[in-house]
Amino acid sequence: MTYWKIALGLILVFGIAAGAFFFFVSPPRQLDLIDGMMANEGESARVAEGVRFGDQPRQQLDVWAPKNAAGKKLPVLIFYYGGSWRWGSRSDYGFVGRAFAARGYLVVIPDYRLVPQVRFPAFVEDSALAVKWTRDHIADFGGDPARIAVAGHSAGAYNAAMVALDTHYLQAIGVDPKIIRAGLLLAGPFDFYPFDGPATTAAFGAWPRPAETQPVSFARADAPPLLIMQGTADDVVKPRNAPALAARLKAAGAVFEQRDYAGANHNDPIMGLSKPFRSNASTLADSLAFLQKHDH
Repeated sequence: MTYWKIALGLILVFGIAAGAFFFFVSPPRQLDLIDGMMANEGESARVAEGVRFGDQPRQQLDVWAPKNAAGKKLPVLIFYYGGSWRWGSRSDYGFVGRAFAARGYLVVIPDYRLVPQVRFPAFVEDSALAVKWTRDHIADFGGDPARIAVAGHSAGAYNAAMVALDTHYLQAIGVDPKIIRAGLLLAGPFDFYPFDGPATTAAFGAWPRPAETQPVSFARADAPPLLIMQGTADDVVKPRNAPALAARLKAAGAVFEQRDYAGANHNDPIMGLSKPFRSNASTLADSLAFLQKHDH
C-alpha cells in the first residue's frame, strides 16, 4: 500500500479532474487534500500560520489546536516532516495537525532549512529552535510548556530523535533537554553510517565526525521515552534502523517501545495518521496510547 491509493481515492470522490490534479502536487500534499476532504476531523483547526521562530525564510511554523478548548492547558506535539532533508513543507501536513488536535493536542509543525542550501547540523538546529519557540510561546495558544513531545516521519523522525537524544542542541540555545517528555519516531534513519546513498551523503558526508550524525550514538538512560515505529517492508529507510536504536536504548537503560508493522512500506506509517488510510498502520492509535502514558 502506498501513495497510489490517494490518487484512487481522489478519483473515486471527485472524478477524473481531481485524479489528474493528483499528479501535479507532492505526495504529502495529495494526502493532506484527501484527508481534508474525507477526515471529518471537525474538532480541530489551524490557529496560526507562518509564525517565525528564527530569522531565516524557512524558520516558520503552523499551530493546530482543538476547537472549543478555551481554559484548558493542552499537551503539545511538535511534528517534523520527512523528505530526505531536501524537500517538504509544513503546509502539506495538515492531516497530522488535524489528527492529533482533534484528540486534544496542540500541534506545532515547523519548516526547517534543507539541502543543498544547508548541510548537517543546520536542520537539527532548526528543529531545536522550534522547541525553544514552543517553550516560550505555546502557552499563548493554551498549550502546556511542561508537556512537550516531539514526533517525525523519515528525515523528520531523524530530526526528532536528534533533538530528543543529543542534549547539546537544546542546551546551546538555553533550553533544558528535559523539556521533551516523549518522542514518536516513524520510519526514521537512526544508524546509517557509512553513508550509502545520495541523500545521506549530501546531507552528512561533509561532517568530519560521522558518529555525531547518528542518533544511536546518543542513546542514554535519561532519554525521554521513545516510541519507534517501522514497517517491515520499508525499502527507503532500512528496517534495521529501528532495532539498532532500540538495542542501544535498551543497553543504556532507557524507556522505549518498538512497533513493527508487518508488510508496511516507508509511507504506510505516515499515511496511517490520516483518516482515509488508518488501516495502513496503527500509528495514530499507538502514538496516542504512548503519549497518554508518558506525557502527563
